[in-house]
Amino acid sequence: MKVFRSVAEIPADFGPSAITVGKFDGVHEGHRAVIRELLGVAANENLVATAVTFDRHPSAFLAPERAPVSLVGNDQKLDLLAGAGLDATLILTFDAALAFLTPVDFVESILVNGLHAKVVLVGRDFRFGVRGEGDVAMLTELGHQHDFTVRIIDDVMPSGGRRVSSTWIRELLAVGDVKTAAALLGHAPAVQGEVVHGAKRGRELGFPTANLSPSSEGLIPADGVYAGWLTDGDARYPAAISVGSNPTFDGVPPKQVEAFVLDETIDLYGHVVLIAFADRIRGMVKFTGIGPLIEQMNDDVEQVRERLA
Repeated sequence: MKVFRSVAEIPADFGPSAITVGKFDGVHEGHRAVIRELLGVAANENLVATAVTFDRHPSAFLAPERAPVSLVGNDQKLDLLAGAGLDATLILTFDAALAFLTPVDFVESILVNGLHAKVVLVGRDFRFGVRGEGDVAMLTELGHQHDFTVRIIDDVMPSGGRRVSSTWIRELLAVGDVKTAAALLGHAPAVQGEVVHGAKRGRELGFPTANLSPSSEGLIPADGVYAGWLTDGDARYPAAISVGSNPTFDGVPPKQVEAFVLDETIDLYGHVVLIAFADRIRGMVKFTGIGPLIEQMNDDVEQVRERLA
């Protein structure tokens, strides 16, 4: 997948293209339904399947105090979009210049002059331009003026009638329900970051862990112990994952993510790894001593094996 980080990077001969526009936070099943439709249109009409997205949630610029934590970092998002089969993604910096583009300027500078749009796929509630002044009706009219068509994609709604959304997935992760979150995402929720040195308590207990840097990207689920996977480059390992401040020890920073790789001894310091959460084993517990803690950790590892089998 080709990645452009500004309109200026798009080659003059790019396109013509079929485009969808959105935050794509998490690249969840709702997004994937749009992308599947986009790929079909692009194949039928010999167009370049392209996504337009942003380097942060718009609220992170417009109202930082209300901005949600992103489900994935930009590198994760681009990997997921590439895996969904797109030909190209334009990831724009959401700054003042972009935030205050009029709807007409947004369409003309990005969709028409930059990407040479022929088809644009959006949801019914799509808004664009300064203060969200542009809507689907305006986009359709601009399409008539600039020779592209607009197609509306319906929301994805599993049983229960609630549409798949990043907000719903955040709610699930906040209570540790990573299995339901994974069903809505179409992939396991994950965090990505550099492995750094920790207090080495796990090593002393016989369970050496890879500790992620506090600056890792991705939304960390609720405190607890999880079954999951650690991916380092092309290698993927089953892992028991701990999230939170271990209440058995003092001075452990909150929301620490550490993974114990099963049946392998590997040096991961300095590596950027992806830690994916498959299932929650239990919540965090304060133990009365080292013995009960080690006994529980052994039980956790066996449960991880069973959940990942």
